[in-house]
Amino acid sequence: HKISIRFHSRQTVPALWGSRAQQRWASSLPMNTVVLFVPQQEAWVVERMGRFHRILEPGLNFLIPILDRVKYVQSLKEIVIDVPEQSAVSLDNVTLQIDGVLYLRILDPFKASYGVEDPEYAVTQLAQTTMRSELGKLTLDKVFRERESLNANMVHSINQASDDWGIRCLRYEIKDIHVPPRVKESMQMQVEAERKKRATVLESEGTREAAINVAEGRKQAQILASEGQKAEQINKAAGEANAVLAKAEAKAKAIRLLSEALTRQNGNAAASLTVAEQYVSAFSNLAKESNTILLPSNTGDISSMVTQAMAIYGSLSKTKSTADSVSVTAETNEPILEGNTVSETETGQK
Repeated sequence: HKISIRFHSRQTVPALWGSRAQQRWASSLPMNTVVLFVPQQEAWVVERMGRFHRILEPGLNFLIPILDRVKYVQSLKEIVIDVPEQSAVSLDNVTLQIDGVLYLRILDPFKASYGVEDPEYAVTQLAQTTMRSELGKLTLDKVFRERESLNANMVHSINQASDDWGIRCLRYEIKDIHVPPRVKESMQMQVEAERKKRATVLESEGTREAAINVAEGRKQAQILASEGQKAEQINKAAGEANAVLAKAEAKAKAIRLLSEALTRQNGNAAASLTVAEQYVSAFSNLAKESNTILLPSNTGDISSMVTQAMAIYGSLSKTKSTADSVSVTAETNEPILEGNTVSETETGQK
């Protein structure tokens, strides 16, 4: 009985499964001790007389000695596989060295046990061939820019092929991408050229913006200065107009007060006194502003000068009164002329 169990144990582990990587897929196969305890997140595939019988669930299980044996032990945990570095040619004929990490999980222990001989080796080879195929569709620049889309395409392609194996690829991540030294140098030169170009463009844009800002500032300054001069001239003109009006009103008021004062009693005497004061004041300012002086013959006779001034004032007053009487007479004669015209017209008709 013991010899037969050893024989079966040797037969259950293929030669390809003896590697370290394959120990994740098939740990040491347990012996049939009638009562078996299956750990959580593991699936034990049982054969009865060399034919698939059932899959043991986690927990307590019973088997028939000699007839039943545990053929495969599959882990249902998420498995991480390092995809070895490989060479691939991009669309623009650049040779790349690329490696990655593959994350997968066994969904169907039956297919994983009987669908493929070595699941890990099969998935690894599938990932490498798919990566070479996907890289051949992209240029070198797109390989670096479109890593996420490349990983998604890898997962989709692997899942299409691994459905018959009961394996589900969860994600694929690219670890490193190595380019040839010459290509790397050219890429660095291109990056430096792009940076210099952007720096030159930014500097020129800054110079242009600075010139535009200076021109706009000068323009606004000139506009504001002209508006200020305009407002100043308007205010100055308004002030001068108001001053002229104020002077005119003051002068008119003074003349009105003077005329009222002259109509009162002793008005002429007051006017004579004012003229005499102005005469004296005028002679006191002689020879202060100019060296040329014109003097009347009777400079010391103040009374004659006052009398002459009053005579001029009296003649002007008489002229004004005569003009007023003529205008009044013209107004009173207009109705009479109209009446005479009407009477003459009626006489002619008769």
